[in-house]
This record gives sequence, structure tokens and C-alpha cells, in this order.
Amino acid sequence: MVLGIDPGTRKAGFALAADVASAPLALGIEPVETLVERLAPLVSINPVSAVALGAGTNASGVERELLRLALPIYFIDERDTTLRARALYFAYHPPKGWRRLIPLGLQVPPRPIDDYAALLIARRFIGAGAQAPLS
Repeated sequence: MVLGIDPGTRKAGFALAADVASAPLALGIEPVETLVERLAPLVSINPVSAVALGAGTNASGVERELLRLALPIYFIDERDTTLRARALYFAYHPPKGWRRLIPLGLQVPPRPIDDYAALLIARRFIGAGAQAPLS
């Protein structure tokens, strides 16, 4: 099981994934300051083997916080995850009513999608296979 993190300056998305195809076991968006406190119970009740951390905005700052979880941390290229996260969000939450008539490329999710970007980061790590931790 892998914990994916999409870091940002103020908030970070997280997702707990077992493989590249299954639905996520947990999704969420948390302020960076309280991220570890939110993740600690999740990590303690699930067999998380690694953290896949997006190598983008504020990755080093979030990494410093995540070290408290005592899990290996891998930096993952997060290129295109925001764009792909929008499509993934709509796959899990298809538009209803009149919104079904508007092409998805013209729609914007009604909430931040950092958690779906984190899911893509976790899946990218799982799909790449085992690597040596970067921290």
C-alpha cells in the first residue's frame, strides 16, 4: 500500500492506494501544517510501505514534515497530474443533469482536486515498481 502526496505551499492532497486500478482506500486534502497529524492514524491502521511524494511545489518542505511518519519517501515526477486529476475526478463523479451535455474538457470540478492528483502520484509509483528511497 502506498501513500501518495501532492504537495503545495498551503495544502497537500493525499491518497492511499493499493494498486493502479482499484479505488483509493482514502482521499483527502489537508493544510500542510496539519498533514502529518491527519495521516498518522491512517498510516497506523493500514500497512503503508512507502510515501510517493510529488516532486513539485514545496516538496522539500512537505518531505521534512513527512519524515515524522518513519516511512521511506520517494520523489515522483508529478508532470500532468493536475490535468489528469480533473479527468479522474469526473470518472468517479460524472456530471449529472444538464451538466452531462457539456464536454468534460470545458468543465471545472466544484472543489480542489489535489487528492486525485495524489492518487495519480501513488499509482505512478506503484506502476514504476520498487526503487531505492530518495530520503
